[in-house]
Amino acid sequence: MTNSHSELKQQTGSERDIDYEKAQRGVRLLLEAVGEDPERHGLTETWQRRVPETFRTLTEGQREASKPTMRTFDAQTDDLVVKTDIPIYSLCEHHLLPFFGTAHVAYRPDGEVVGLSKLTRYVRWQTRQLTMQERLTNDIASGLADEIDAPAVLVEVNATHLCEAMRGVETESTTTTRASVGDLTEEEREQFRDAIVREEDL
Repeated sequence: MTNSHSELKQQTGSERDIDYEKAQRGVRLLLEAVGEDPERHGLTETWQRRVPETFRTLTEGQREASKPTMRTFDAQTDDLVVKTDIPIYSLCEHHLLPFFGTAHVAYRPDGEVVGLSKLTRYVRWQTRQLTMQERLTNDIASGLADEIDAPAVLVEVNATHLCEAMRGVETESTTTTRASVGDLTEEEREQFRDAIVREEDL
């Protein structure tokens, strides 16, 4: 066990959220596979600490212990609540490369509303996993509906994928996905679209 590994275990306390020794071995093997020397200056900390710690953070969405507590408050209305332009950063499970962009979230309260910052924290937690954009969009919608017992949820995600921009077609473009839970009225859907357009026009 390296000193760096011991330090990482101390940083995370008793929660064994990832296997650092396996992560270290895996990163070291990958460096060797591409012709690098893992022991050269500049790379020792890469496999011993930086990459394992990075993947610990970027996979927090796979661990329930990291999920934010969704505290709610009594609602005086059942009008749609819309939160736009939430930054997202996630990892493509096919290439382990990031995709990033924004998420727009709306829900209809059922007697209670959730703190607005919690919506952002929940979306961020969901993004921190190996996934696909389509699945992530559905996970945010269905998960949020369960967490706050909302009768209707609507989510839109717009993202750029580095697995397209850096390899393959090597073209940067935006992919849009949508998911909904429950029955939303056409008026609510229009309200959601209008909120996104206003944000884009700012």
